[in-house]
Amino acid sequence: MGVYLDNAATSWPKPESVYLAVDHFMREVGATPGRGGYQQEEEAQRIADETRTALAQLFHAPDPQSVIFTLNATQAINMALKGLLSPGEHVVTSSIEHNAMWRPLKALEKRGVEITTVPCSPDGMLDPVDLEAVLRPDTRMVALLHASNVLGTILPITEVGEIVHHHKTLLLVDAAQTAGSYPIDMQAMGIDLLAFAGHKGTYGPPGTGGLVVMPGIHMETWVEGGSGFPSRPETMPDELPLRLEAGTQNSAGIAGLLLGVQFVLEQGVEKIHAHEMRLASQLIEQLQAIPGLSILGPINMEQRTAVVSVTVDDYIPDQLSAVLDKVFGVATRAGLHCAPQAHNIAGTSENGALRFSPGYFNTAEEIDYAVESLRNIL
Repeated sequence: MGVYLDNAATSWPKPESVYLAVDHFMREVGATPGRGGYQQEEEAQRIADETRTALAQLFHAPDPQSVIFTLNATQAINMALKGLLSPGEHVVTSSIEHNAMWRPLKALEKRGVEITTVPCSPDGMLDPVDLEAVLRPDTRMVALLHASNVLGTILPITEVGEIVHHHKTLLLVDAAQTAGSYPIDMQAMGIDLLAFAGHKGTYGPPGTGGLVVMPGIHMETWVEGGSGFPSRPETMPDELPLRLEAGTQNSAGIAGLLLGVQFVLEQGVEKIHAHEMRLASQLIEQLQAIPGLSILGPINMEQRTAVVSVTVDDYIPDQLSAVLDKVFGVATRAGLHCAPQAHNIAGTSENGALRFSPGYFNTAEEIDYAVESLRNIL
């Protein structure tokens, strides 16, 4: 029995419609949006436009043209940080960020951007009062993940959004762990910039993602090149999305992403979230009965996603993950999960943790099997 429980890294399997869309695009369309005026190019442009519209609907963004395609959430975060932060400006972040946020921030720090890190509790909780206390007149941005890929903790983005806007600064949110599986309303939550991974909760192929920008935010380009039309100017166009989409995009991936987002919209984010949380609750309940096992993150299920990371006394997470895979066919992820800051907070920085992350296509029977497999190892 093969069980895939690494959806926090990449969702799998995808809806069948996603596979068919990519295959159809590669065989029947093949063109690049904005490059030419023939029928295949027009079809590629239609697909790209429809994908922007679907994503704007999913995130309650007012303008589909402000949906910028990227290759992943990491690229989107870099685009936002490096397009808005200048030397001498101040940015606030949390102590549980993924390297997709942490590393570009540290690179900017070397260039003169000042960073303040708000400490989280060992289970990853952030107090908005602590965040407001470090805001300054020169704070340009608050940059936070929506949910931790290690602890599962959901940060109070709506409360933070109210505080950030009261102080007239910008809020960038890394929604890699929540886009498609947790309700996001950019306008109601006060999110100015939303980075997302297309290959996770929106069921797109690898190599898809994006940055959604609220109207009125002007970003400097961080990469320049061809934009299709117009070609004559020596600088990138002012209007979005052309300004921030230099070069040929992953059009086949975008075609698959469209069907993935449509699947989410048809199923309903609330339904997807409820199913994943039922599996997470079942998983946690069974894991809690194992002697010597500790579960990271909040106890309150309303404060977490379906990400469940654990440590087991006298066992190294990497070894447990390897045996689960090779002997029992259970796919998990162990180690530091590209998020050593979160492991520092949780006290697991030496060996990391073993992470289970069920998704919409997992079943209760698979959860039972995964836990029983772990019991057989211990």
